[in-house]
Amino acid sequence: MRLLRRAALLLALSLFTLPALAQAPAYPTPREAVWIARDFRFHTGQSLPEVKLAYTTIGEPSGIPVLVLHGTAGSARSLLTPAFAGQLFGPGQPLDARTYYIIIPDALGAGNSSKPSDGLRASFPRYNYHDMVLAQHRLLTEGLGIRHLRLVLGNSMGGMMAWVWATTYPDMMDAIVPMAAQPTAMAARNWMLRRLMIETVRRDPAYREGNYTEQPPSLGLANVVYATATNGGTLNITAMAPTRAAADRIVEQRLAAPPPRDANDFIWQWDSSRDYDPEPLLDRVKARVLAINAADDERNPPETGLMERALARVPNARLFLIPASAETIGHGTTGNARFWAEELRAFLRGLE
Repeated sequence: MRLLRRAALLLALSLFTLPALAQAPAYPTPREAVWIARDFRFHTGQSLPEVKLAYTTIGEPSGIPVLVLHGTAGSARSLLTPAFAGQLFGPGQPLDARTYYIIIPDALGAGNSSKPSDGLRASFPRYNYHDMVLAQHRLLTEGLGIRHLRLVLGNSMGGMMAWVWATTYPDMMDAIVPMAAQPTAMAARNWMLRRLMIETVRRDPAYREGNYTEQPPSLGLANVVYATATNGGTLNITAMAPTRAAADRIVEQRLAAPPPRDANDFIWQWDSSRDYDPEPLLDRVKARVLAINAADDERNPPETGLMERALARVPNARLFLIPASAETIGHGTTGNARFWAEELRAFLRGLE
């Protein structure tokens, strides 16, 4: 009976929220483009004569420039959802595209930007977050002629790159909003599970050291295991799968979903976080900081105290911690802007 009541409540909530989504303010049509970075030099010392950098813009170039960064294996399109862009870029919303010029790059190695599957396969340079931020910096300064940003906002990997931006180019922005991230070394369970996911694919005989003729069967399984272990939120997962049968149905649905498109792209994307550690450089940060994390984030658990100790070194930095609930989904919570849009609005007003 309790499950029936919960199902009825969820149905009622879905019926209530659908019209709200349909009536959400529309933001200007996104524009996709590509810019070529010539003679791109990676931190490894390797270089490529051309690196393709795809990006999407919303609003007019005369607006206040804002850089928005996606998560691992995502792209600009992965942020153009009702839950994210639909809560931020419309009239009267915190990043109203009538005022702001929003630039969302496809990170190096992802989306329509240069990546291993374009032809180099396992010979593609083993890039890291600093290479990805360098590519974004060159896109903004050389490609778009932008010398200063009002804001760098990023989610998950994008949140970590926001910290890299603030420590590498401290005079480039007024503020950063890193979400689902912390400015400390990639380590502990977060890295252990990433490493296990990568090794699952690398050790698959079908991988053939990156020279496969068909995608390794382990690719989809490794992706599902990592996503399930590090995302979803405890209360939300418990509500979704209160019985073994319900849990089995979710597992079967996830295993039946299309796997990542290419194994080399996948490995390079996740491996790029291996040496992430902006903490030694936090004294360089000049931007105002609004860090946003979820209390049930599996990859950045707040009980470690790492976030508070790191933020204490940064002037004008504040943490907004979204309380855990049956509506939050752990690491994925910040992908829904309704949990933090008003905090962002107040933060931006403070910048003015």
